Amino acid sequence: MTGETDWRDDVVQMIPALRAFGWSLCHNGSDADDLVQDTLIKAWTNRDKFEPGTNLRAWLFTILRNTYYTQVIRRRREVRDELGEYAGALKTPPTQDWSVAMHAMQDALKHLPIEHREALILVGAAGLSYEEAAAICGCAVGTIKSRVNRARAKLLKIMDADDASDVMANETTVAANRG
Repeated sequence: MTGETDWRDDVVQMIPALRAFGWSLCHNGSDADDLVQDTLIKAWTNRDKFEPGTNLRAWLFTILRNTYYTQVIRRRREVRDELGEYAGALKTPPTQDWSVAMHAMQDALKHLPIEHREALILVGAAGLSYEEAAAICGCAVGTIKSRVNRARAKLLKIMDADDASDVMANETTVAANRG
């Protein structure tokens, strides 16, 4: 126990020198006190790593110096904004518009006939050529072109309507009137 008490007493005697060195780095009394406190905490936590008989002063000053430079590097990444002006100026574009549009697109795609939806997704979304899409679907290139054209037209009609269900109800009424 006397070894630890002696070590602690030796460290306490170094506090004025540590504070002076901290002030020479920070040029601010409050920051120097914080730096010394961080140094003492690190020294106490790692006291088992100190080799008795070596230079305690050099060991403590090294801890203080390394702590200071770590804080400097960390502060470079920080933005001083005590009044919150910078934070108040930060803006991110709203994402809910894209979310709503994506859900509307998904709902509209559900209302397309499967052949039209398939052709539109292969050509429009997957970026395949008409020839590649025709080979996948097992039909003529002209058929794929026709399906994509009809799918786009119907999709625009659905997306322009206030409610996709209104379009579907109107088409059902038109189809019933034809038959």
